[in-house]
Amino acid sequence: MPIYIALTVLSEKGRKALMDKPEAIKEHNKQLRAMGVKPLAQYATLGQYDFVNIFEAPNDDAIYKVAVMLSGGVAQTTTLAAKTLDEFLAAVKK
Repeated sequence: MPIYIALTVLSEKGRKALMDKPEAIKEHNKQLRAMGVKPLAQYATLGQYDFVNIFEAPNDDAIYKVAVMLSGGVAQTTTLAAKTLDEFLAAVKK
């Protein structure tokens, strides 16, 4: 399945929601799984982005839904499609 990397910056509303209910992040993961998106790795980060998430999803459409869900006023997300190095090398050899 395709891999996607989401770089997330919380909005003021998102920071408040996180402080009020930190476990909500895990609840969002349940919603993602119900949409067919599997969180592979999730990191809270310092610097330009608050979170880096790596997802496996069946297709771009599933990730579009995730982006819309996250953009509900709590975060701004930049999503990148990713390939393993071996997949990349195979693609450029075609």
